[in-house]
Amino acid sequence: MKSARFYILTFVVFCAISFLIACSGRTGQADRLTNQDIGNFVGEMSDLMLHDVTSPPLAARFFGYTFLSGYEILSQHDSSYRRLAGKLNDYPVLSAPDSIEGYDYRLAALLSMIGTASKMQPSGKLLEKYRDQLLASCIELGYTDGEIEASLRYASAVSKKMLQYAKSDGYNKISNFARYTPVEGEGSWYPTPPAFMPAVEPYFHTIRSFTFDSSSQFKPEPPVPFSKKTNSAFYLQLLLNYNAGKAFPADSLLIAAYWDCNPFALQDGGHMQVGLKKISPGAHWLGITGIACKKANKTFNESLRIHTYVSLVLMDGFLACWDEKFRSNRIRPETAIRKYKDPTWKPLLQTPPFPEYPSGHSTISAAAAVVLTKYLGDQFEYTDTVEVKFGLPSRKFSSFNQAADEAGMSRFYGGIHFIDAIVNGREQGIKVANHFLKVVEK
Repeated sequence: MKSARFYILTFVVFCAISFLIACSGRTGQADRLTNQDIGNFVGEMSDLMLHDVTSPPLAARFFGYTFLSGYEILSQHDSSYRRLAGKLNDYPVLSAPDSIEGYDYRLAALLSMIGTASKMQPSGKLLEKYRDQLLASCIELGYTDGEIEASLRYASAVSKKMLQYAKSDGYNKISNFARYTPVEGEGSWYPTPPAFMPAVEPYFHTIRSFTFDSSSQFKPEPPVPFSKKTNSAFYLQLLLNYNAGKAFPADSLLIAAYWDCNPFALQDGGHMQVGLKKISPGAHWLGITGIACKKANKTFNESLRIHTYVSLVLMDGFLACWDEKFRSNRIRPETAIRKYKDPTWKPLLQTPPFPEYPSGHSTISAAAAVVLTKYLGDQFEYTDTVEVKFGLPSRKFSSFNQAADEAGMSRFYGGIHFIDAIVNGREQGIKVANHFLKVVEK
């Protein structure tokens, strides 16, 4: 005959298990969603931005709030992941709705990201097809109709709050600013061929960051001063770009093309200019994040945290970079070389439509690499297949820092950046990322 102590112990264990199940917001099968589900959604968002020709800084903003929406739900249910209220600027304290029960918090997190993303892009409704396919697959994974319905309601509640938070960052006020006019004067940026597009997001630095006191908090070293004198430091940099092909490594052309990531690139066919489909630098790094999380066999939760932190630091990295771009307002190599050295010269890559200094790819690649190294290790070997769908071969890297360095140098090989913009952009990105990690990990 069992003792009263046995029954009491059994009751306590039963209550503990019930409590854990209730806290998880689900009925079991904790790994029905995996890191691959997050990677698949990154692909959907990247395709959406290709469709809308989303600018690199705006793409980072899109990723940031989208992933933050999912991470918010994760952090409400898994105490091993830090809540970000009180860490991110003006980020409110959010809580799970008491009136909603029986949801799966992982599914709710993914659905919340879909809901947030669908409202932040002009063609966001295109994500409805992906959402419907996801929900259909959930039935096959064993989700009940009740779980799905509750998860949808929970996701909608969080997404609504996240969109309010996004709206408060001030981006919607930029349309009220005066139309940007290129600064007159030698050494200043001016639109470049073939489209001579106006400056992209010249007031982006005015919006609220996730972790800065201001977008100028991490100003890089000033650029080498402009000069036409043939013995000046600037002119020597110009000559490096002009003569660069003579000293480049054998695969420099491939490296330049691989990291191009210019959504504004055009193919000039005489009387017709056709837009080329290319993802943004941020989308490329989130693609790398998915590849790395899959190789490291990260759980859904771990993968969501890493994707979120990378997307947030991308946003802050672009803010810091764009703040300096429109302060330095430096001329592009294409303009300088044609005007002061050789009017027939063309860069290998098409010059993006904004000032030269610093290199955006150098800044955000370094920032992303710091975060990925933090959570996946310093010597993490992987094969980058992000650009395969665009007709480029995969590339192998021994670390994220190696990839970031190559991404930065690709801009020099491509002829669209001076060397100091790459070196100092990298340093800026490292500082941005170290600050970001200090804020979110405290």
